[in-house]
Amino acid sequence: MLRIRLAGQDALLHPSGTLFLSAEQTLLVADAHFGKAVSFRKLGVPVPSGTTAGTLERLDAALADTGAQRVVFLGDFLHSWRSHAAGTLRVLHEWREAHPALELTLVRGNHDDRAGDPPATLRFTVVDEPLRLGPFALCHHPRPVADAYVLAGHWHPCISITGRAFERLRLPCFWLGDDSGQLPQQAVGILPAFGSFTGMHRIEPRAGDRIFPVAGDAVRALPPLPVP
Repeated sequence: MLRIRLAGQDALLHPSGTLFLSAEQTLLVADAHFGKAVSFRKLGVPVPSGTTAGTLERLDAALADTGAQRVVFLGDFLHSWRSHAAGTLRVLHEWREAHPALELTLVRGNHDDRAGDPPATLRFTVVDEPLRLGPFALCHHPRPVADAYVLAGHWHPCISITGRAFERLRLPCFWLGDDSGQLPQQAVGILPAFGSFTGMHRIEPRAGDRIFPVAGDAVRALPPLPVP
């Protein structure tokens, strides 16, 4: 994990793509898209199975590493109405039963509008954006909120890195806009997509942004672009 300061608070960037707010004991998860694979299979697209269990294993690792007492999903918990398949919901309920005291909150995203809220038996608190938490506004869509630093998802950000022999790698990344107050329109941070079966969108960093690519089990910091 990589410890940083964000909006005056301690935060941990976990290689799973989650972000832990230490003062709030809260783990943020963006774009889990549970049930995306089964949704595609129901449409006749041959995609891997077992993605829900694999995604939950990574979530368990992040919970164990951080000791989080609360998880806030920043939108797109379920991928579509087809995600309510019996097998997907069974795995989710088994995971929930293993974490009975964990507080779960969903900030609705665009896919949640189509998929519907999680079943009541998963015991979520479900809210519309923004959800205020300390100096932060927790959202799905990455757009400024007055007097808050926004943490959001939706974009599935990644960055291209040139490696040896000019090999280009596309790595998921945390894209954290300037939080100094000099560029209030950039007071927005975007988490990488957490789901194991999601695409990525290449970003174009701006001056003052901080970029943290995730490579395997490590989170790295790239030098920020200077502010003119």
